[in-house]
Amino acid sequence: MQVAGFTIIRNAIKYDYPVREAILSVLPVCDKFYVGVGNSDDGTRELIEQLQAQHDKIVIIDTVWDDALRTGGTLLAVETNKVFDAIPASFDWCFYIQSDECVHEADYDTIRQAMQNYLTDTRVEGLLFTYKHFYGLYNYIGVGRRWYSHEIRIVRNNKSIRSYKDAQGFRKTDNTKLRVRDAGASIYHYGWVKPPAAQQAKQESFHKMWHDDQWMEKNVAKTAEYDYNNIDLLEEYTGSHPAIMKERIEKATWPFDYDASRVPRNLKYRFLYFIEKLTGWRIGENRNYVR
Repeated sequence: MQVAGFTIIRNAIKYDYPVREAILSVLPVCDKFYVGVGNSDDGTRELIEQLQAQHDKIVIIDTVWDDALRTGGTLLAVETNKVFDAIPASFDWCFYIQSDECVHEADYDTIRQAMQNYLTDTRVEGLLFTYKHFYGLYNYIGVGRRWYSHEIRIVRNNKSIRSYKDAQGFRKTDNTKLRVRDAGASIYHYGWVKPPAAQQAKQESFHKMWHDDQWMEKNVAKTAEYDYNNIDLLEEYTGSHPAIMKERIEKATWPFDYDASRVPRNLKYRFLYFIEKLTGWRIGENRNYVR
């Protein structure tokens, strides 16, 4: 069984993406790892080169992002597909990790076993991971309806599989959903944990991949730091993090104090959240896959 990891990144230093940690977190379960490095202006390629010098599994693919693609996050899927298409046919599974995601070392054996279990079962087109979305600081996790609970991160090396919309998940070229099994592991998503100034800069850059200048002017606040208080339900997280995140977690000293009393009381969503906590069933969830 041969496994290729892959990701895309651009301006990781400017927007404080933990891409180094993301890559290193999945490298132990990959035979090669392909990194699509977009045209950056902050030393991102040098960062990946340093990582490549330490780990000969890493392959760099230089790409140029088309900033004119400003609809629905399409640019992210285009760049993801570029790297996926460059993975040789000799690999069986492809493990996609976004530059603000990690896996826990405690899950390595489980992930490997899931890939091995379904290697010859061609009905299984992908493996599904549970998501832990961290917000504000590393000890808070998002549990409201705005957070997707599962997504595909391992797919067969079948080029009829395509990155979907804003690269959150995958579908087939004819837009059919992938048939998946559970990987039995989690993705630790850290995209909403950054110093407030870096988060604000990232939001401005990210929204440019979705909206035109007029929308940006109207909807993106002109401020130096992101306001983390505009959030719905969070819970305190008491579990462990991937070991590779230790240094970042220790450096996270910016102020963030979650006040549940300030959360808008939407009775409908609170009721749905209560049902989910009680039964595990997320009513009305839009699933980008078929179990």
